[in-house]
Amino acid sequence: MNGILEKTAEALRRRGFDVVCCATGAEARKRVLKVAETADTIGCGGSMTLKEIGAMEALAQTGKAPQRRSDVDLFLLSANALTADGRIVNIDGNGNRVAASVGGPKKVMYVIGRNKIVEGGIDDAIARIKRCACPPNCRRLGKQTPCALTGRCADCDSPDRICKVTVVFDRRPTGIAAEVVLVDEDLGF
Repeated sequence: MNGILEKTAEALRRRGFDVVCCATGAEARKRVLKVAETADTIGCGGSMTLKEIGAMEALAQTGKAPQRRSDVDLFLLSANALTADGRIVNIDGNGNRVAASVGGPKKVMYVIGRNKIVEGGIDDAIARIKRCACPPNCRRLGKQTPCALTGRCADCDSPDRICKVTVVFDRRPTGIAAEVVLVDEDLGF
């Protein structure tokens, strides 16, 4: 494991999160499948990371295809950014993905690639999201925003923008089991 992953894992633990470090996406997929074994219902926020590691396809093969809902046993998602001092930052368009990570499921599981870790604080995390995650996600979702066209955030007022709700986890929410799987690979946006 690289040093930044170890430092971030320890910071997340201090903030109340359970943390598993994986060297590869394949290892992370095995962890997701292991945790999913005991879940009757699984939800998922749109996540290129989970798609890239093959978790969605593998879960579907087990008969536990994730649903788009929050009242589930296990909710899977990634983060748009993670500060090295252990703060998880997500930006969403509708708020449904971030809302499900705050309340509803019995357990929340984040799978986060090393490329999403920033050394700075919340402002650096948000800048990373608007630079690296929002433009490609707008393109992927067919949104009609300036960043979808140019690849650069214009802090637009487009009704189609996907950066409307920002959630920062300073600590694990009370009453929710939360596990962060840190992967020593670049995954997602």
